[in-house]
Amino acid sequence: MDDEGLVSAAQRLSSSLTPGDLDHTLSRITAAAVEVLPSVDYASITVKHADGRLETAGPTAALLWELDKAQYELQEGPCYQAAVDTVHVVSPDLAADDRFPRYAAVAVADGIQAQAGLRLFDAPKSQGALNLYSRTLGAFADLGSIGELFRHQSALAISYALEVHNLREALRTRRTIGQAIGILMERYQLTDQRAFAFLTRLSQQRNVKLRRLAEDFVAEVDHRGNPPD
Repeated sequence: MDDEGLVSAAQRLSSSLTPGDLDHTLSRITAAAVEVLPSVDYASITVKHADGRLETAGPTAALLWELDKAQYELQEGPCYQAAVDTVHVVSPDLAADDRFPRYAAVAVADGIQAQAGLRLFDAPKSQGALNLYSRTLGAFADLGSIGELFRHQSALAISYALEVHNLREALRTRRTIGQAIGILMERYQLTDQRAFAFLTRLSQQRNVKLRRLAEDFVAEVDHRGNPPD
């Protein structure tokens, strides 16, 4: 792609990746990949969670659910490899790629001739990769500057979405704990310090995170009108 094409793609990418929550951002990234990147027919994102679980997000076509699932189960394929191990994986000719013999048979049967996996983010509790699928043999042989630009812009969008998500979680946690403390203060005539100390001690005794205990506490009161014993 020449400089003029790269500038045009960058402009389209910038307008496509509008700020939003995490789910919105992931869906916009895959939609933009199909729109902006050459030879991309379909796209999805694989998220690897802290417990090792792999999950597909923002697929642009229904067949990707099964293709991504096949890679997770077989533990091979560009999608799987980019999410758990190698940063970037490109396979311009899946049928002839001896790295993924079992998965390639599944993909080619569905008309996928080439595939690429690009690592997008490494967060404390998860990491993710962009999966690019093409029905064109030889696609992705050289993603070049546009591929790196897309990866960089997508990573920035995800970073922003994660910050928003973490901020919302922190505010929600603070609000829930505050509600639980308020209930304790009212029911048992405690000061806020004593109510917080009681909640903290109960959390330690039950070996349950303070946030989870507060959520259960508030939910129980809302449901029954009385705090849990």
